[in-house]
Amino acid sequence: MNISFVFPSQLGKAKSFLVNEVLSAAAKQQGHRVVSVEQADFVVLFDEQVPANVVGKKGATLSLEQAFAQPENAIEQAVRSSQIFAQATTPAVAAGGVKNIVAVTACPTGVAHTFMSAEAIENYAKAQGWNVKVETRGQVGAGNPISAEEIAVADLVFVAADIDVDLDKFKGKPMYRTSTGLALKKTAQEFEKAFAEAKIYQGGATTAQAESATTEKKGVYKHLMTGVSHMLPLVVAGGLLIAVSFMFGIEAFKNPNIAGGLPTALMDIGGGAAFKLMIAVFAGYVAFSIADRPGLAVGLIGGMLATTAGAGILGGIVAGFLAGYVVKFLNDIIKLPPSLTSLKPILILPLLGSAIVGLAMIYLINPPVKGLMDSLVNWLNSMGQTNAIILGVILGAMMCADMGGPINKAAYTFGVGLIASQQYTPMAAVMAAGMVPPIGMTIATLLARRKFTTNQQDAGKASFVLGLCFISEGALPFVAADPVRVIASSIIGGATAGAISMSLGITLQAPHGGLFVIPFVSQPLMYLAAIAIGSVVTGVIYAVIKQKAE
Repeated sequence: MNISFVFPSQLGKAKSFLVNEVLSAAAKQQGHRVVSVEQADFVVLFDEQVPANVVGKKGATLSLEQAFAQPENAIEQAVRSSQIFAQATTPAVAAGGVKNIVAVTACPTGVAHTFMSAEAIENYAKAQGWNVKVETRGQVGAGNPISAEEIAVADLVFVAADIDVDLDKFKGKPMYRTSTGLALKKTAQEFEKAFAEAKIYQGGATTAQAESATTEKKGVYKHLMTGVSHMLPLVVAGGLLIAVSFMFGIEAFKNPNIAGGLPTALMDIGGGAAFKLMIAVFAGYVAFSIADRPGLAVGLIGGMLATTAGAGILGGIVAGFLAGYVVKFLNDIIKLPPSLTSLKPILILPLLGSAIVGLAMIYLINPPVKGLMDSLVNWLNSMGQTNAIILGVILGAMMCADMGGPINKAAYTFGVGLIASQQYTPMAAVMAAGMVPPIGMTIATLLARRKFTTNQQDAGKASFVLGLCFISEGALPFVAADPVRVIASSIIGGATAGAISMSLGITLQAPHGGLFVIPFVSQPLMYLAAIAIGSVVTGVIYAVIKQKAE
């Protein structure tokens, strides 16, 4: 077969030549003949833009990175997924017939919404008679990964993600993006929109430029949650190691002779390494979400400057967004000849971005933000009983307002961020309140069994386990069926648990884990009591106000 490779004009002559040589060698090994576009009967594109001299020819569109890394597999994939080039963009996916669907799900914590939305997508697609495979991007990495062969035959890439995820392997395929919440609660509606609105995926930068102002506003939340998602493992590991160090004595880490220096070593690992990195990693991945890979280094540097200056999580937030938008702006305005384009991401953007953001953090941002953080910390340290109860009520209510949504995540981020400033009481209140809704629903199904269907009673059993694991989303099946009553009763119970926890000054250094991290709480029995009282309040209220199921 006579084959030709057509590269995007912005790729640059040097890289085009290199990739062409690699692919040409692989094509010849498979018995193909590499010719010019005019002579070719099969054309491989690496861009959705179809040149006029390619229209009407047989061919395929491939990912440039995949083709360069695995040229033999890429050419085989191109031949298998061949099509007739007719226009520059692929029309919306037709809704009828058997479809091959591949999907990706990801949420900030990589736990609840990631897997619940994946299950909803899979169940709906199978009910329609489609072929489906869902890749989950959780905290342990990609689960059930989608192969190149499955991507090649896919009719639609359905992405349900609340954070920024790497989608490069799907370049050239029709893609639709939504949130995990919508994929979970309105699965059918989202698939209808997907078939009507899916567009060819070109890559992060191109897609970002095409987003509307509304989408960009939603993107601020996504950027923030991307940072939180990557910061969490550091906070969990560091907090638990510090807590273990305290088990040898509250100041045992100061004496290297105790237990062979183990408390000191644990404190160095948790407090000296993990906690020192957490703000930098948070800021780095906020910038990464905004400006892709060129923003990562600048965000890390800005975040580390915020850490060393004592600006805490507020400084990290400012550093992350500043780094992301500065690098994005520089990337847009700096235009170079194709032969020098490769210097932008590895030299020009990191250099200029780091200088601008670094100087701004040192001279303009860190001093006032540090003052603000110091004031917040001093207020928390000197907080009286009444103020502690009020803060607990606010945090508890926010955790139960939307079960894993933006309000819930705002309270959660507040608690996690203060861990870096050695303030551990808000985190305890946040986790206590977050466990209340699913456990409360279990109690309600036990107190008023006749008001619930058999399926709801079964959901109540499952929600109890999810609640013990600090997965507020366990209450979502009840929210979907009766949102006003469930949320109202949950808010009251969550506010109760949060108020009790804050009033008792209970501390927690781990931002996740539920029942499994209670041994590391400062007052375990009282903490369990706070959770139990809040859950009973929610359960009793909902059992009373719920209408009997049809």
